[in-house]
Amino acid sequence: MTNNLNDVGKLVLRLTLGILILLHGIAKVRHGITPIEGMVTGMGVPAFFAYGVYAGEVLGPLLLIVGFYARIGAALIAVNMLVAFALAHTSQLTSLNGQGGWALELQGMFLFTAIALVLLGPGRMSFNRR
Repeated sequence: MTNNLNDVGKLVLRLTLGILILLHGIAKVRHGITPIEGMVTGMGVPAFFAYGVYAGEVLGPLLLIVGFYARIGAALIAVNMLVAFALAHTSQLTSLNGQGGWALELQGMFLFTAIALVLLGPGRMSFNRR
């Protein structure tokens, strides 16, 4: 029974993270990544690196949701979040919001949930059943 609950818990984590990040990816597919290209080139990196956001916000979440190479999907999301921290959120790393919480608590939750799924794996309720 405990094993089944562990697998259900992993499924909940996979679906939650996958769906929430995928929504960001859908927005970028619909509206483009011009702002990200600007941030990337502003750091002296070629603009084509901005297209990596699609790996972290579309491919990674889809892999997680289905449970097909979910650890790779979670790793793509984790790398995407680290890049997001570097590009857009560096100034907020030590900031608190108006309610006393970390200014980057949502981004942090995405990052550390992705890391947890890399370590835990997707569970048996996945395409790969690992």
